[in-house]
Amino acid sequence: MRTELVSEPGDRARPNEDFASVALPASGQGGALVVLDGVTPPTGGTGCLHSVPWFTARLGGALTELTVSLPDVPLTEALGLAVSRTSESHAHTCDLSHPRTPQATVVVARWSARTVEYLVLSDSALLLESEDGTVTAVLDDRLARLPRSALATDALIDSTLRNMEGGFFTAAADPSVAVRAVTGALPRSSVRSLAALTDGAARWVEKFREGDWTDCLTLVRKDGAGALVARVRELESADAERRMYLGRSKTHDDATVVYAEL
Repeated sequence: MRTELVSEPGDRARPNEDFASVALPASGQGGALVVLDGVTPPTGGTGCLHSVPWFTARLGGALTELTVSLPDVPLTEALGLAVSRTSESHAHTCDLSHPRTPQATVVVARWSARTVEYLVLSDSALLLESEDGTVTAVLDDRLARLPRSALATDALIDSTLRNMEGGFFTAAADPSVAVRAVTGALPRSSVRSLAALTDGAARWVEKFREGDWTDCLTLVRKDGAGALVARVRELESADAERRMYLGRSKTHDDATVVYAEL
C-alpha cells in the first residue's frame, strides 16, 4: 500500500486551518483517511474563544480515532460522535449557536478487506479510481449550485444559507449535520486508489481548469501530491490580479492532498 499526505498553508504567516490524517490499523486489514478544511471566519466575532485550527485538530483527531476504533459504525454516526465530542469540549466557554462558530468541510474514506466507505460534507473532494482507470469525483455541490446573488455578503450567507435547509452544510456544533453528507460504499475490489483534496488543492480543476478529475488523480499518482500543490501555487501567483474574476477570495488558500493506493 502506498499513502501520501501533503498539506501547505496558503499564507506561511498564518496557521494552516486544514487537517489531514491517514490511519492504518495494526490488523493490516484496512485503513482510513480524514481531511478537514477549516472555514476561515470573516472579521468579527465567532462566539468562540478558540481558533479554527484548534477546532479542526479536535474534530479531525476525534473523527480519525472513531473511524478506526469503531469499524462497524457507519461514517455518518462516527462524524456525529466526533462533532458531539468536540462541542462538549468547549460548550461551557463558547456560544456554539453563533453561525460562525468554528466549522469545517469533511472528507472521510475507510476501507476494509471487503468495502470502501466514504463521506463528503461541503466543498472538499474525494476522487475514486476504479480498476479500469475510471475516476469518479464524489462532491457535495450544494454550495456551488447556489446563485451568486445569494452569496453577496457574509451576513446574507450566515442568515439564510449556512447550515440551513436550501443552503449548504458544514461540520460545526450540531451532530445532526452528519446525515446531510454525501455517502456511499463500494466493493474494495473495485477501487484501485483514492485521493482527498481540500478546495485549495482542487483549484487545479475547479478554478484554473488545468484538467479534469482524471487528469488530477493521474498527476498525483505519477508526480506526487506535492507536485499538485506546487502547480496550484504557480497558477495562483501568476493570476493574483484576477483572483476575484475566478471566484477566489484569497490569492493562496490552504491546500491539502491525501492519496492512497489500495
